[in-house]
Amino acid sequence: MQGRLEQQFAFLTEADRLKSVLRGTTLCDGSRRENSGEHSWHIALYALVLAEHSTLPVNIDRVIRMLLIHDLVEIDAGDNPIHGAFDPAEQARAEAQAANRIFGLLPADQARDLRALWEEFEAAQTDDAIFAKSVDRVQPVISNLETGGGSWPEYRVTAEQLDSRVGAKVRRGAPALWHHLQARITSWFAANPQPSDK
Repeated sequence: MQGRLEQQFAFLTEADRLKSVLRGTTLCDGSRRENSGEHSWHIALYALVLAEHSTLPVNIDRVIRMLLIHDLVEIDAGDNPIHGAFDPAEQARAEAQAANRIFGLLPADQARDLRALWEEFEAAQTDDAIFAKSVDRVQPVISNLETGGGSWPEYRVTAEQLDSRVGAKVRRGAPALWHHLQARITSWFAANPQPSDK
């Protein structure tokens, strides 16, 4: 038991480092960038509150577990904003390596279970993972809308880019959420055309 607890506490202490990984998205009040620990908590709350809007029935406990761990790999691999420039294959390799190390801190049974849950989220093929991906994508949109576009001008995000990279994933698991935000998104891009929107 002592060895198991040491492994569990080592993992939990390592997870604290997620609070130091800054994301591209700001807080809704625009005061600063959020960190990945805050993001993970916030989207778990999104899932809890918005589960009724999932396209298909989901196991909300599994969804929340997925969302609490989905970004732990950023401790090693960093955050790559969806609208930023990065090599997806290299990022996937770095994240898999990070998953090996971070989940490997746990006792073998927990390491196996949490790694499988992380892989399920990444693959986004199950109903739980599809909905989890939807809320993961919608939360930064709300932050950007609440802050007058937030990071969209910085990343030169176009309406088409937002729809293909974000909207498609939100619609896949919770189309009502995207539909609800569409008028605000359309209004923002109409008032703030980006270079390739003109």
